[in-house]
Order: sequence, then structure tokens, then C-alpha cells
Amino acid sequence: MTDTDAYIRELAESFPLRESILRDVIQALQLSPGSRGLDAGCGIGLPALLLEEAVRPDGHVIGLDKSRDFLLHAEETVKMSGLSGQISFKEGDVCQIPFDNDEFDWVWSSDCVGYPTDDNPQPLLKELTRVVRPGGSVAILAWSSQRLLPGYPILEARLDATCSSLIPHVKGKRPRSNFLRALGWLREAGLEEVTAITFVGDVCVPLSEDIRTALLSFFRMLWGEPQPGVSEEDRAEYQRLCTPESPDFILNLPDYYAFFTYSMFKGRVPQ
Repeated sequence: MTDTDAYIRELAESFPLRESILRDVIQALQLSPGSRGLDAGCGIGLPALLLEEAVRPDGHVIGLDKSRDFLLHAEETVKMSGLSGQISFKEGDVCQIPFDNDEFDWVWSSDCVGYPTDDNPQPLLKELTRVVRPGGSVAILAWSSQRLLPGYPILEARLDATCSSLIPHVKGKRPRSNFLRALGWLREAGLEEVTAITFVGDVCVPLSEDIRTALLSFFRMLWGEPQPGVSEEDRAEYQRLCTPESPDFILNLPDYYAFFTYSMFKGRVPQ
């Protein structure tokens, strides 16, 4: 199995944990039935299925990603769902979106645009804005926090401080480039009616097999790769708590509870 195949598997396995919260986000967007939208940085296409539900019966969702491997997986998923007429995909970079001006009623980007970001998110946001008609909406969102190790807040804080899925991308960046500063980004991109909202998802026992698998996948994605800043003691504690073979595997707790958040920033293209 290649690294890409392994990552695709983890994205698919982790989706059940994110699905309910993404449904809440999409409901808050109040997308119009029959509208045409762009999922920028669509990955393996699973959020596109939820977006399509919101624009039925006559809407259309186009997913854009620069990874051909992701798109092949997404196309197969949509084909199996019988939605090839409502969802399509195109290979391309969100930095240079291969569509004309004003082509979409809305655009959304989940865990992609601005997260992790470079020091200048403005070109990306201006590209998103360019392809949306006047009066249409632009929304960017990302996983923004979690508490997945109940009873071990200090350990989790230390693991987060060296998070293998984030730190390599944000270390040394300006505070202004942090995703939670996106209100300012959207205003600078010329969007109006800019808003921010955070959605909370949670899980508790009894855990379904899908949710157990999703949580285990998140453990690996967040903290699975050893980082220089993690002490040997913290690494051992992580393995004790987050390895299914361990007698202390945290998902076996009879009172396990965890929560996580997604933050969304949204604006409207001026008329």
C-alpha cells in the first residue's frame, strides 16, 4: 500500500466522526435548492455527497482537487452512490481555479483553503471569490480543536503542541496567517456580511464500530508520527492510551466522552 493509499483510507475511515458536524455546517449555509456550487479542495469527495443533498433536486456540485488519486476515489464513490449526474469532479489547483468568473452560486472549502496556510491567504480567497456570482457565498471551514483523551488534559495539550498533522505547516508563520484570523482575510478579499461560527460535535459510549475506527484514525493523524518535541514519557503514554492492543486503550473506557469543533468563516460576494 502506498502512502497515498494509506492516507485515502484514513480519510475515509475518519469521515463518520466528521459527517454529522458537516451536516450541521451545510444546514447553516442554507444553500438554495437547484444551485450550482464548487467544493474547492474536495479530497476524496465525501463532503460533496452532503452538499448535493442540500441542493436537490436540480442542483449540481463540482469537486476540485489537484490530486488525481483523490479524484479517482471520489469518482468511484459518487458512481456507487448513483449521483454521477449531480456531482462531478475536475482536476485543478485552488490557486488557479479552472473556471470562468461568476460561474457558481457558492463555493466552499473544507480543511483545505487557509488550513494549513501560507503567510498570504489572499490569492486563494480572491480566486474563490472570482468564480462566485455577485450575491453568492464563500465559506471556508476547518477542524479547529478537540478533546479526545478525557482525563488526560495535560498530556493532550502537550501532544497538540507538537501535533504531527499541523506543526510542520504552521511553525514560524505569522499569527495573522492562523486560520482563526480568517474574518480579516475575508474582509480583505472584499467579501461582505462576513461571519464566523464554531460547531461542536461529540461522541460518547456506547461507540459504534465506525466511530471507534474514526477516532483511532484521528489519533494516528493527529499524533501518530513521532515529533522532536514529544518526550519519551509522553510518547509512551500516547501509545498506552491510543493503541487498541493496549489494556488501557482509552476507547474501552465505560465512560468515554469526547468532543471536537469545526470553525466556519463565511462572506457574501458584493452585488
